Amino acid sequence: LACCWLPRRRDGRPMVRGHARIPGVLRGDAAGLMAGAAGPGVLLMLWTLLAVPGDGDGGWVWGTRGGWAALTRGVVTEEERCTVERRADLTYAEFVQRYAFLRPVVLQGLTDNSRFRALCSREKLLASFGNNVVRLSTANTYSYQKVDLPFQEYVEQLLRPQDPASLGNDTLYFFGDNNFTEWAPLFQLYSAPPFRLLGTTPAYSFGIAGAGSGVPFHWHGPGFSEVIYGRKRWFLYPPEKKPEFHPNKTTLAWLQDTYPSLAPSERPLECTIQAGEVLYFPDRWWHATLNLDTSVFISTFLG
Repeated sequence: LACCWLPRRRDGRPMVRGHARIPGVLRGDAAGLMAGAAGPGVLLMLWTLLAVPGDGDGGWVWGTRGGWAALTRGVVTEEERCTVERRADLTYAEFVQRYAFLRPVVLQGLTDNSRFRALCSREKLLASFGNNVVRLSTANTYSYQKVDLPFQEYVEQLLRPQDPASLGNDTLYFFGDNNFTEWAPLFQLYSAPPFRLLGTTPAYSFGIAGAGSGVPFHWHGPGFSEVIYGRKRWFLYPPEKKPEFHPNKTTLAWLQDTYPSLAPSERPLECTIQAGEVLYFPDRWWHATLNLDTSVFISTFLG
C-alpha cells in the first residue's frame, strides 16, 4: 500500500471512500477464526519456538543502499527529514484528544513485535508461504492491474528496486490484496497498536516491496502502519489540501519531478518510519509512500 489498502465488507464490497476500487485484505476478526486450521497452526507453533528475535535486515536487502542511491541519481536527498511528531509515551486519552481526528503521529514502544519480526525474515516466510498464491497490484493510485503468482516467484523474480523511468502501472508488488487464510496464523502473532476508534473494526494488510517502490497519493479511512524490516517514507496532506500528482506516476517520480518545486508552505508532512515504528494516519488524509529499502510492513485499518 505500498502503504495500505482497505479491507472488504462481509458481503464482499470494498470499503471505499476515496478511490475508485480498493482491493480487499484479510479481516482481523476473520484471521482469528481461520487461525485454528491445524496444518498452518502447528507449523507456525514450531516456527515460533525456533525463531529467535534479532536485529538485521531479515535477509531482505537487495544490493546496497548506495547502489540504489546511484540508480535513482540522488533523488532521495531528504530521507531523514521528519515533520511528524514522534511519541513514545502517548496515552489513549491524549491520542484521541490530539491526534485521532486531527493529524498523524509516529508511535514508538507501544508494542513488542520482535517475535513477529523474526518470523517475517525472508527465509522463514519463503519456507512457510513460498507456494501460496499472492495477488500483486500495480503501483498507481487506482491499482488497475492484478497479477496472481506464487509468493516465492514474486520474491525471487520481481522484488527488485524501482526503475525510476517506469510508470506506476508497470510496477507490480505485494501489499495485502488477498483474502487467503494461509496468512492468518502469522497475523495471530502480530501485536497491533492498542489504540482504537469507537465504531471501527481492525483489519490487517501485509506487504513486501522493493526499494524505491510506493503508492502515489490517495486517501481512505484511518489506520496504523508498522515497518517490520526496512524504512518507509511517508508524505501526508490534510483532507482539504489535495496535492498535485499524476495517478499513474510513481511516488519516486513525484519526488523527483514535483517535490523540488514546492514552496515550503506547499510541502507535505513527511517522515521516514524505521523498523519497529508505527505511523498513525487520520481519516481522509492524503498520503503517498516510498520504500527506501526492501521493506516488510503491516497496516491495521480501522474500518
